[in-house]
Amino acid sequence: MKPFILSACSLALLGSTHFASADTAGDAETLLNWAENTYREFFPSHQATQSIEPWLFRHYPEVGIYAGVNKTDNGVYVLGGPWGNNPTFIDNLPNMLNHIANSGGNGSIPACNTANIPDGLFYTQSGNVVNVTTNGQCIPLPTNSNLCEPPRQAVATGISLLTTSNGTPPDIKGITMSIPGIPNPFQSLASDFSNIKHCTINAPAENANLIINSDVCYDMTSAFEGQFGSIPGMTITPPITMAIKNTVTSQTVADCFATDASSISDAFTNEVWVKQNGSFIKVNN
Repeated sequence: MKPFILSACSLALLGSTHFASADTAGDAETLLNWAENTYREFFPSHQATQSIEPWLFRHYPEVGIYAGVNKTDNGVYVLGGPWGNNPTFIDNLPNMLNHIANSGGNGSIPACNTANIPDGLFYTQSGNVVNVTTNGQCIPLPTNSNLCEPPRQAVATGISLLTTSNGTPPDIKGITMSIPGIPNPFQSLASDFSNIKHCTINAPAENANLIINSDVCYDMTSAFEGQFGSIPGMTITPPITMAIKNTVTSQTVADCFATDASSISDAFTNEVWVKQNGSFIKVNN
């Protein structure tokens, strides 16, 4: 699917701009945030939505592109860059919102890349606060415990951010262990998911003061029921679930490799490192 944009020249002819109000621009915000997260080559930075009647739009000066919604015909348009100097119609807003929903991302979170989030995770953002929830349901245990991966950056920002997760002990149900002298491995797994330090190189500027509140529940039945059900001293009563409530905060650091983070990622190069035996080892490039 092609992204959408408004023409810079056409918009400039309409007069001075002002910031759009949230009550009239909610759907446009969802659409434009999704476009930024999905098509970084056309929308390389997070921009504020502006309003010139009847347009709600964002301008990306790095690439000379405009993207927006015409409130008169409810159409989605793009202008500039590969679309030239005239507004190009992409689709109507309801169809685009339906596409976003069906593609697995709600698109409303500029601070987090939600393109590949698991089904059942729901995100909202207000200012610098992101809330993540499973709405009281338990979803399959994801492979990645990072609930707010920064969107890929088109340029090196030079910003390094250490994020720290703090929360109450996870609530594990459906499995108990009573073997003297052997620690509970499930509590260790829970700690890995609830108390995490991660550092991001070339992080977006808007993530510097981000607060992420999560209230999630994971279903671990398929992962553990068949493996441990016959072990003496272990009792399993499906479903096996883990509920976590925590808050992730961020702080600017000089060097991610000098922190006590357990993992590091680069939002510009997409490189990832994990700490093993006290050293950071690159796991992809």
